[in-house]
Amino acid sequence: MPFREVNSKMVEATVLPGQRLFSQRGAMLAYKGEVSFTPNVQGGQGGVMSMIGRRLANEATPLMTVEGSGTVLFGHGGHHVQVINLTGDTLYVEADRLLAFDGTLQQGTMFLGSQGGVMGMVRGQVTGQGLFTTTLKGQGAVAVMAHGGVFEVPITPQRPVHVDPQAYVAHHGDVRNKLSTALGWRDMVGRGSGEAFQLELSGSGAVYVQASEEKL
Repeated sequence: MPFREVNSKMVEATVLPGQRLFSQRGAMLAYKGEVSFTPNVQGGQGGVMSMIGRRLANEATPLMTVEGSGTVLFGHGGHHVQVINLTGDTLYVEADRLLAFDGTLQQGTMFLGSQGGVMGMVRGQVTGQGLFTTTLKGQGAVAVMAHGGVFEVPITPQRPVHVDPQAYVAHHGDVRNKLSTALGWRDMVGRGSGEAFQLELSGSGAVYVQASEEKL
């Protein structure tokens, strides 16, 4: 595993020869060894089509390619950091939540409307996170950012999980999502989105929830 949590807001990454990491630009705090940082112009692992897809989806958060031999400390904006280890499944996460991740992971984008139809599109509008999300698939680790810390909630076929859309950070596994209203339409008059909407996730996997309703 290339990432080690130093504290709640910082991770240390081990960089080995012949391997690479990707990080959000401006996330490097300090490093030791012979390490290089170069702007990524090919969309990371996934090539040009992955880059084009993310730009069309407004998911093109600028990345740096990190290579060499040494250790690097990553953090950004004082946000809390959570390391998520993937063992072949897919992580669905907003691009601006990504701090750093393994270069072995395959990157892509997914239209939220494909999970929950029209309500999936509504979810994108309500959360203000857009209609697309970034996907990372394979064997490797991802460091994501959140407000107030992150809690992992298991999702099982017998027990779906309901999440405040503003507190949603990411999810992985064979999971479907849909947006539902927690209040009647008349009760929503004069209210913001807030807890009038709930994101329901069902299937098998896990969802990561932050201890805040604040966006990054």
